[in-house]
Amino acid sequence: MLRELQTFIAVARHGTFAGAGAQIGLTQSAVSAQMQRLEAHLGFALFDRTGRSATLNKAGKRTLELADELIALYARLAEPDSEDGRGGSLAVGAIASAHAALLPDAIGAFRRALPAWRIRLVPGVSLNLLASVDAGEMDMAVIIRPPFSLPAELQWRTLVAEPFVLLAPAAKKGAHWRELIESEPFIRYDRRSFGGRQVDTFLRKRRIAVRDSIEVDELPGIAQLVARGLGVALVPVADGIGPWPRGAVALELGDDTFHREIGLIERVRRVHTEEPDAAARLAGCIVEAAQRGARGPQAPVRRARSRNAGRGIA
Repeated sequence: MLRELQTFIAVARHGTFAGAGAQIGLTQSAVSAQMQRLEAHLGFALFDRTGRSATLNKAGKRTLELADELIALYARLAEPDSEDGRGGSLAVGAIASAHAALLPDAIGAFRRALPAWRIRLVPGVSLNLLASVDAGEMDMAVIIRPPFSLPAELQWRTLVAEPFVLLAPAAKKGAHWRELIESEPFIRYDRRSFGGRQVDTFLRKRRIAVRDSIEVDELPGIAQLVARGLGVALVPVADGIGPWPRGAVALELGDDTFHREIGLIERVRRVHTEEPDAAARLAGCIVEAAQRGARGPQAPVRRARSRNAGRGIA
């Protein structure tokens, strides 16, 4: 019944058999058949079915809590124990800047406390990492905050807010950011990413017309294009990405500044034991690493300056 329980959790999360099937790679009819088998095996209904929706009833909500515990316990069977019986593995996703900035210190602190545990780091873009945590394929991920509401099964903790700046060729450092963004070729932060959507929203709200020339998802790649004089770009000041390449300057947006919020996404834990929770311990280490970074020295571009100021970072 493990497969049926996993499908049941997906249906509870997505609200429809079709939505669950799309997430786990099954047809709607296959999901329906599995739910019928599970209900027959348990001897009671799990859903109140109305049209295409499937809403958990009282028995279904209780079963969901137990199903989460059973799946978590089953997953532990594949985790080799250390000599003290407390070993295992954790899967952690992260966007590129977090791999270089937040995670090294956090993992170091975690490994000193729980050396028997293994960590698998998974790179990716925020949307894909969010889906993996939601599906239970990862324990947690460091991502850009989504521009939509999160499912009730997921919890969000903000780690850092990164201000956006206009990155421009060094020869343009004396100009105002709005003048440059309206006159120079625009190198766009990929609109399929959460950060790119923020840029798009910023431009539309302020009715700024740009001359789109290139669209890129990687921030270091955008910075290199700007440094070579190919245009200007709105990018976040992200730890682990800089310094900016020689030939590029960052111009602050003044009162128009907006931020890219980076945070930790996890599934809400329903299993409570007296033993230390390794996933919770690692999450705490990540939060502490972010707090230490916020207290440390900041890059020059983050300090308040006049609206026309600009500075290159070699």
